[in-house]
Amino acid sequence: MPGLTVRGRLAAALCMTMALAAACTQTAPDEVTLRVLAGPDLADMQPILDELRRDTGIRLEMDYRDEAQAAGALTPGRYQHDLAWPASDASFLLSLKAAGYAGERPLTTRIMTSPVAVGITPEAAARLRGGDPARRLSWADLADAAAAGTLTFGMADPRAADSGLSALVGVATAAAGTGRALRPEDVTCDRLDGFFAGQTRTAPATAALVDEYVAHQDQTDAIVAYESTVLSLNASGRLSRPLELLYPQDGLVLADFPLMLLDRGDRAAYDTVVAWLTGADAQRAIMERTLRRPVDPTVARDRRLPDTIGNALYFPDDKAVLDRLLANYGDAGVPGHVIFVLDHSGSMKGERQDRLRATIGGFDGFARFYRGERVTLISFGGTILAERTFTVDGQGDVDAMNAFLAAGELDERTAVWSALLRGYEVAAGDPGRPASVVLMTDGENNAGPGLDEFLTRYRTLPEAARAVHTYAIGLGDADPAELDKAARATGGRMIEATTASLQDAFEDVRGCV
Repeated sequence: MPGLTVRGRLAAALCMTMALAAACTQTAPDEVTLRVLAGPDLADMQPILDELRRDTGIRLEMDYRDEAQAAGALTPGRYQHDLAWPASDASFLLSLKAAGYAGERPLTTRIMTSPVAVGITPEAAARLRGGDPARRLSWADLADAAAAGTLTFGMADPRAADSGLSALVGVATAAAGTGRALRPEDVTCDRLDGFFAGQTRTAPATAALVDEYVAHQDQTDAIVAYESTVLSLNASGRLSRPLELLYPQDGLVLADFPLMLLDRGDRAAYDTVVAWLTGADAQRAIMERTLRRPVDPTVARDRRLPDTIGNALYFPDDKAVLDRLLANYGDAGVPGHVIFVLDHSGSMKGERQDRLRATIGGFDGFARFYRGERVTLISFGGTILAERTFTVDGQGDVDAMNAFLAAGELDERTAVWSALLRGYEVAAGDPGRPASVVLMTDGENNAGPGLDEFLTRYRTLPEAARAVHTYAIGLGDADPAELDKAARATGGRMIEATTASLQDAFEDVRGCV
């Protein structure tokens, strides 16, 4: 169509798509307005959308809503918008699947991408690398430092912001360490308490989080957000020093900002908008102005965007996973109480005792004891031999736990069930914290009450105490059937371990409540 302007060519194409070519002229059509349900993060796209309007005559009227508000407006058959433009359509599709919806899904086109990354001060990054500038850091490294109180960060609330939800999924997937999309059983035990012990800043939206971080940048080491957010913050002139972009080596979640057609009657206008936004000129403008990555592979990447960002993590394919993650996040900031009931009978002497001390003193990464967490150590033989409660404030408290275990005496008898009852008495005395009991024994019960008496007395405990689960770890001659029955009766489970796998067994139940 020689001689037409860009707007004229697109107008003519729109007319032909609508089978109205005969009636079209070479002048721009009347303006079309499409109402768009969008995440607040897309507010920075307005200058580009103004250009879209000038070129095509299509105005996108953006209705910015947070994650929770948007979910309520995306019910099939009750759409109030023409289009939707979230950071990701993953949670929307999971909701449809969970509801058993079998109808037509919205036509969807990816427009741009941005991974969840970490903007971290150079000083904090150097501290985490421990003198090795080439060391690649992981989510586990960040969790370890946060739990120890040496890293603080800000992150948007995952219940309201797509960026926060993507970050939560990424960290939880890395913590599970399965190499696959999270399944419900992978989040039975919440290993993120230590990580979130370092979260000192939050907000319901990314823009508000940035403002919060800027206002407290001298007291906050990092911000967990989209790569584009961190790069834009660095370019804003609002920071006393630029942040280093960290892409955790155990993977990250990628937002792909899909444009979704809700009203099929707007298909022609939607096609025009998509064609314009995914064209090379618009893709380049999006990248240069918002620092999101183009989906067009022919567009040369901006030098501020690294070629390699590491592994992408899979988003869960079961809504129950998101529900559990968000429920656990709702408890973040309330330090837990773990009660270790540990066998100190004679059969534990030697290698097993050494392994036990090494395990309790050697937790790191997502399993690490974290600041504010309460830990009770109960050692038992035929009776309770020793008991002490610690509230973790630093490595000195972990060292004190190890010293406590090393100083404990041994007993030739094994009163498993009376010791477990004592663990529940401790839990009942601390009702304000989420708690769990970890029972470890290498022998059969040969003193005190039997399993049946334990179960009878357990059922008479206050409701809050009965809600505490037992996670039993059996070694050597321990009776797996009895341990399993007791653990299941409390809502927990039993793990059989060898001396060599004791560390794995304890780490398996860290965070279980």
